[in-house]
Amino acid sequence: MSIIYAIDLAGTFAFAISGALVAIRKKFDVFGVLIIAFVTAIGGGMTRDVLINAHPINWIGDINYIWIILTAVVVTFLFRSKIAPLRKTMFLFDTIGISVFTLIGVQKGLSFDLHPFVALVMGMSSAVMGGVIRDVLTNEIPLIFHREIYASACLAGGMVYLLLHPLNINEDLLFVISAGIIVTIRTIAVQYKLELPRIKKDIFGK
Repeated sequence: MSIIYAIDLAGTFAFAISGALVAIRKKFDVFGVLIIAFVTAIGGGMTRDVLINAHPINWIGDINYIWIILTAVVVTFLFRSKIAPLRKTMFLFDTIGISVFTLIGVQKGLSFDLHPFVALVMGMSSAVMGGVIRDVLTNEIPLIFHREIYASACLAGGMVYLLLHPLNINEDLLFVISAGIIVTIRTIAVQYKLELPRIKKDIFGK
């Protein structure tokens, strides 16, 4: 098992737990919790694969994703009262996860001969669409639309990857550098509560 694949599974696990926690807070039944955990964890990669017509779709081609999500749901039900104190740990998994998802998405886009800009969008989609689907299904405004620097960090890391890729840098090193950019931006943004500028209502005369 490669390190990148292991981190991918760890990120999937963290995303599934975050989805399950939201569903439990919304008082969904067991099936609802499972569905929300599922779409949160693999929704981004699935959206990417559908858009670029990649087969088999990520989780269909690897049953380990299903087992990881099921395990995450069980862990959430059994230990949800213990998970809250681990918020920093979950944040770390989540941040590493989105960095890996972003770059895997960019790599996959390039492997399908997509324009670099489109590959970048596919990378961002891989990282954030699961959360967007979760928030829509649970009647919340998606996180990336109103708080925190999230998708922007993914775009920055993806751009670094695309800029350095033609330089024939070792692929593993390039991956680590680009992922480090995403992790650093996201961590600094959360620590110092940085946000993108918001459009004021009165700009439209309202």
